[in-house]
Amino acid sequence: MKKIALIEDDADLYSLLEYNLQKEGYTVVGAQTGKGAVELFRRERPDLIILDIMLPDSDGLEICKRVRAHPDLAHIPILFLTARASETDRILGLELGGNDYIVKPFFVRELIARVRVHFREPANGASVLKVGDLELDRPRRQVRLRGRPVALTATEFRLLEYLMSRPGVVFTRDQLLDAVWGHDRAVTDRTVDVYILRLRQKLEDDPANPSFLRSVRGFGYSFAEQTAAPAEV
Repeated sequence: MKKIALIEDDADLYSLLEYNLQKEGYTVVGAQTGKGAVELFRRERPDLIILDIMLPDSDGLEICKRVRAHPDLAHIPILFLTARASETDRILGLELGGNDYIVKPFFVRELIARVRVHFREPANGASVLKVGDLELDRPRRQVRLRGRPVALTATEFRLLEYLMSRPGVVFTRDQLLDAVWGHDRAVTDRTVDVYILRLRQKLEDDPANPSFLRSVRGFGYSFAEQTAAPAEV
């Protein structure tokens, strides 16, 4: 059973989300203040964090930064809840390590749909994908380059996994948004560019001339086809 940590200061909204998430079969832990949130995450080790940005005693973005800096928590997906609706706010949240961004007010079924996207099983069933010196280990949620671990956020991992499991296939930004972020989303196609850039900076010897994550002018992105194959596991 998947565990979700919910940090939301509005008592009525907290109760509504807790009820509906539990109804969907998830275990819910959480609090209505940001104080002690990181300690809660360390203790409970949730599979997903739903985090309000505008908390009375804390800044959700700062909590996100602390989670991403913690070696035992950095991999956990973070779904922001906020009344800040501008594209600038959304991009900032994603660049700081958020995986999704839901603007209040929202439909509960929309949030449930996005939660399901984060827990969706990959299409390609191979446990480990390997391309040259790059290796993606699905069960451990780890990426290694030349044998050394590469720290990725949950969304970076999903995007790399999606492309790496379909080498040579060219995807538009909208297709990647639907596949990685889901059909119900509040992010733009620029988000894909931001994440591709971050992956290149972490994985490519020369990000300006990438070997793995390639741009197809006027269309989108693809993962290098040559030598791409699932490892024998």
